[in-house]
Amino acid sequence: MNFAAIRVIYRAEMLRAINTLFQTLASPVISTSLYFIVFGSAIGSRIQTVDGVPYGLFIVPGLTMLTILTQSVSNASFGIYFPKFNGTIYEILSAPLSFFEALVGYVGAAATKSFVIGIVILLTASLFVDLRIEHPIWMLTFLVLTCISFSLFGFIIGLWADSFEKLQIIPILVITPLVFLGGSFYSIDMLPPIWQTISLFNPVVYLVSGFRWSFFEVSDVNVWTSLTMILVFLAICLVIVSWIFKTGYKLKE
Repeated sequence: MNFAAIRVIYRAEMLRAINTLFQTLASPVISTSLYFIVFGSAIGSRIQTVDGVPYGLFIVPGLTMLTILTQSVSNASFGIYFPKFNGTIYEILSAPLSFFEALVGYVGAAATKSFVIGIVILLTASLFVDLRIEHPIWMLTFLVLTCISFSLFGFIIGLWADSFEKLQIIPILVITPLVFLGGSFYSIDMLPPIWQTISLFNPVVYLVSGFRWSFFEVSDVNVWTSLTMILVFLAICLVIVSWIFKTGYKLKE
């Protein structure tokens, strides 16, 4: 294992985030505060509880997951796309570095940034509500697995994209709608039966449900099902990245 190369990639990616620290942290904190003002205060005054949980508390896991997913995809996709854009990707490909080592460097940095942002979001939420976490180990497990798996997904998007427009299109047209329709702000039990069934095909439902269970012990689907789904998603992403590096798809064109 080439730990020196991994450390160089990881450090370069983390320094890029530190150089834009205010932008990296201020944007999700401001967005979360606005969500709490709009959803927590305005809508929360009309919806007292959901599954026995005060509405202001109920939306905390969904808000956190919303930010983590978008930040993971954005950080990882830009991290690998930029070397493609300026041509330095060929130096990485010709270096004595395996795809797994490059993956650990880029995805590890993106997942670390998302994890820190997730913790900041939870600290911000604690300013608005009396936050409680029933199962902190499960919470950290879902948090880490989500950061890694969606950073992997973002890494794939960054490898696939050949323009800044394509780099933005998946997060805007796919990730954000899936998160908003994934039970971030409501329980899918509140939907008509047909939409409950359709929602079960949305993978984000399982992430939000499992993450919410770790806080309040309430969920739309079984927590083990949620854990299985995220592990399956992570495995699929690993297989795709392995295939891209093996075939050179979008790397050697």
